[in-house]
Amino acid sequence: MKSMNRKNRKLLLKTARDAIKHGLNKGCPLAVNLEDYPKELSKTGASFVTLEKNGHLRGCIGMLEATRPLIEDIAENAYSAAFRDPRFPPIDENELEQLDIHLSILSPSEPILFVSEEDLISQIRPGIDGLIIQEGARRGTFLPSVWESLSKPEQFLNHLKQKAGLPADYWSDTLRVYRYTTEYIE
Repeated sequence: MKSMNRKNRKLLLKTARDAIKHGLNKGCPLAVNLEDYPKELSKTGASFVTLEKNGHLRGCIGMLEATRPLIEDIAENAYSAAFRDPRFPPIDENELEQLDIHLSILSPSEPILFVSEEDLISQIRPGIDGLIIQEGARRGTFLPSVWESLSKPEQFLNHLKQKAGLPADYWSDTLRVYRYTTEYIE
């Protein structure tokens, strides 16, 4: 994944903040005019927007697959992280200046082929890989930034299973795991 230039990184962060301000003022997502942005930001991309307040999670929403232009994805996910994350109440005007906005631009995911849990764990790259785990209709993901709090591959995988609604010690031959990397922007 090619790293983004400084100007585009700043534009993405500004768009995320503008989307939240727009949501506070208008109660709806920010409409993005692709002609106002560099061509690189109009390419299809997948992102997560993470909001923190005083070092604590305040919202996080994103897309695992690229389905719309990256700049639109950022605007929509910023709005959703601020107002639609079911774990938190919608943000209010008093919180806006206290919010730290972090963007994760995802690479396309690729399947990890493995024959056992030990084999899978040996292939996971701590600090690099974001993982998607899927078992039937159950699915969960952890961004690479989660390695900061879950630094051991076994721990990372077990918590991800739980996030997907599976027991930490769950194992099945039908379990599917995918990896992706991110460009982190703050």
